Amino acid sequence: MRNTYLTLLFSILPLTTVRAQENFRPMEDVNKVVDLTLDSLEKAQTARPVAGSSRVDDHPVLFLVGNSTMRTGTLGNGDNGQWGWGYFAHEYFDEGQITVENHALGGTSSRTFYRRLWPDVKKGIRPGDYVIIELGHNDNGPFDSGRARASIRGISATDSLNVTIKETGEKETVYSYGEYLRRFVRETRALGAHPILMSLTPRNAYDKEWPRRVTRVNQTFGLWAQQIAEEMDCPFVDLNELSARKYEQMSEWKFNYHFYLDHIHTSAFGARLNAESAAEGLLIGDHRELKPLQRMMRLERPTTGVVREEGKPVVFITGDSTVKNTDKDEDGMWGWGSQAATIFNTEKITIKNAAQAGRSCRSYLREGRWDKVINDVRPGDFVLIQFGHNDAGKELDSGKARNDIMGTADSSHVYRVRTDKEVRNEVVYTFGWYLRKMIDDVREKGGTPILVSLTPRNEWTNGKIERRNDSFGRWYRDVVDVTGVEFVDLHNITADALDGIGQEGTKEYYKKDHTHTSKKGARLNAQGIAKGLRLCNSKLADYLK
Repeated sequence: MRNTYLTLLFSILPLTTVRAQENFRPMEDVNKVVDLTLDSLEKAQTARPVAGSSRVDDHPVLFLVGNSTMRTGTLGNGDNGQWGWGYFAHEYFDEGQITVENHALGGTSSRTFYRRLWPDVKKGIRPGDYVIIELGHNDNGPFDSGRARASIRGISATDSLNVTIKETGEKETVYSYGEYLRRFVRETRALGAHPILMSLTPRNAYDKEWPRRVTRVNQTFGLWAQQIAEEMDCPFVDLNELSARKYEQMSEWKFNYHFYLDHIHTSAFGARLNAESAAEGLLIGDHRELKPLQRMMRLERPTTGVVREEGKPVVFITGDSTVKNTDKDEDGMWGWGSQAATIFNTEKITIKNAAQAGRSCRSYLREGRWDKVINDVRPGDFVLIQFGHNDAGKELDSGKARNDIMGTADSSHVYRVRTDKEVRNEVVYTFGWYLRKMIDDVREKGGTPILVSLTPRNEWTNGKIERRNDSFGRWYRDVVDVTGVEFVDLHNITADALDGIGQEGTKEYYKKDHTHTSKKGARLNAQGIAKGLRLCNSKLADYLK
């Protein structure tokens, strides 16, 4: 009779609040990454912002709650080459209307962030603010030892688990992943602010077969976050899906360099991609609570400003001062890009000289100049890529900080860059790596990349002008061999022409120094481009005069 009574009782009551640990299977740590940020929590706290400290007047604040994929490491400054997307999130908001505070911390799970960090974040939240919650990467491992950060699988509102942390003796009740999200949402709303749930950033995991499919979390954390959002009528952004789709359009090599050191943490490239995906997800969201936030956002991709004409492709020219100089004074310095109209039929093709004096591959990319070009490239366009004069030297981490690592290896190094303007961390790659990236980017957009070797300098030995075929010349050819890119060897084409003219006659082809050309020299280099395009049977040669 007693057993019958108990059976009836449990059939009408919810599950008991606390169950034995053996009834739960903790989630496996699939990331295999050791992130010790929480082990230095005191140091981390001094580096994180005081909640609400960025607020201007009565403007709202967007609070970011997450883990190392949102804010990497203790300081979050890329000192190990890894960046979280929260570092770049502010670029997509009008900071005259709303400020962004990144309160994420590496190593946290929904459970540990809620217990250790969330109380301080709540102190700065006011009515009208927004809170993005993107947690889950670390909701795994043991419940009661080590990092002790695992939550219970799923979204149960009734399952819980009493644990005693083995190392400290601290007692704690553990809830499901979904229940922690509910608490974030409820407590955000209780403060008059707007919660937004996001699925996790993708890991560097994918099917080897083509077309490549990046591994999703749409049966676990992504699904659970979406279910809680629907249950609580809360905005949801499927960040995992948005970023994964972009990764699937990339070459395998490009996809891999969006991560750094491991398969979970992103490089600056990956962090920017995730930040853009998050912004796009917010902008396309149709939840009513997103409407005011959308009016405070901006998602304008920088461009070169090229003016297109119907039926005409564009040839973009990138490079340094040997390609684009002052290009005004008849007796001044000229880059060969200024003379491009003397070789191309402008009735058939549009010329856009996007080169910039003083730039290397690295600085051209870092300053966003390459982004402007690649954002403009359409199928059928051409991009001429010529760097080298400013890529060699000792300015790796000081001065103009524009030098690359010499060579073509697929390698990099994190430098602490100190200039007159700023101190920052930057991952620096090899000269060949930057060229490969540019080539790959153009192909991804459906354009044709064409590599152009650097112009020769007016320096002579034994009656012959200098050749750098044992350095940059060799590195260009190494990249050509690896990528199969079309190659215009302007360095040797122009050098051959100047050897024929002779050292004395060559003086009128340069202006002021041994590197920069006169207008006559710029025109000679342009003619060399035309010759090189014909020699490599480039499709661009069809647009020559």
